[in-house]
Amino acid sequence: MPRFGAHMSVAGGVELAFERGKRVGCEAMQIFTKNANQWNARPLDAGVAERFRKAARDSGIRPLLAHDSYLINLGSPRSPLLRRSRAALEDELQRAEALGLDYLVIHPGAAVGGSKDDCLRRIAECIDDVHGRTSGFRVRILLENTAGQGTVVGHRLEHLARIIDAVDEPGRLGVCIDTCHLFAAGYDFRDAKGYAATMKEIGRVLGFRRVKAFHLNDCKKDLGCRVDRHEHIGRGFIGQEAFRLIVSDSRFRATPMILETPKGDDGFGMDIENLTLLRRLAGRTSGGGGAGGLLQRPSAARRDDPRGGGGT
Repeated sequence: MPRFGAHMSVAGGVELAFERGKRVGCEAMQIFTKNANQWNARPLDAGVAERFRKAARDSGIRPLLAHDSYLINLGSPRSPLLRRSRAALEDELQRAEALGLDYLVIHPGAAVGGSKDDCLRRIAECIDDVHGRTSGFRVRILLENTAGQGTVVGHRLEHLARIIDAVDEPGRLGVCIDTCHLFAAGYDFRDAKGYAATMKEIGRVLGFRRVKAFHLNDCKKDLGCRVDRHEHIGRGFIGQEAFRLIVSDSRFRATPMILETPKGDDGFGMDIENLTLLRRLAGRTSGGGGAGGLLQRPSAARRDDPRGGGGT
């Protein structure tokens, strides 16, 4: 069965993410290694990295993922931002390697007025440059599919494939499939027929061996909206059946599946409910728990409710 987890806060110290992860029932986990809305961060010292690695060993939580900064745009046609983004990606990889993480999930980038072809080329060139500066690293970059807002690339599976095909070391890249983004980009996998067609496309364009992780998020907006707005499992327009198909798919039985759904007021309760529901859908629990409130599709009155989480 997949290893389920959630994105957990590192407030107060990166090693504290494991205490929080264990509290909600994480088997895998994702973190930020720095503030995702700032360029600069205090360097990780050896003591912090060792405490994190020890906490990881003691917790048994694995695989471990980081998500990169929201500010990074590897496809920017603007040279100053492109240089800064490239340096920031290298720093993110350095931090992830020091912490012993398995994967760094990145958004590919945005064309910002330029052509998508040039944007995809720049992304591949930036990755090559960073790979050259991080030779021998264990951590791998995962390209995340996007919802396709604005000029963002990555909303078509072919975009991710083109980046992978263009880099010098494709073996150092994988893919993280975000379900909210996939649906928002127009891939309809809400029933068995649609799921089979979507998986056929993933297999044809990317190959299942490239899919190293999932972000499991329902979507606040309808199919093809191109809007990145995450919702709790079963409460959005994707619905429960799609997640049952994913978590019971034998092709992904060893794949980490990470929640990026909105946090509750206490920072824990909603993660517990979402994880409980996913395990129930996978046949690992037999009811009970707090997931009962997550089972209904949204009513027409609340489908456009702007409250809740954005996306990553």
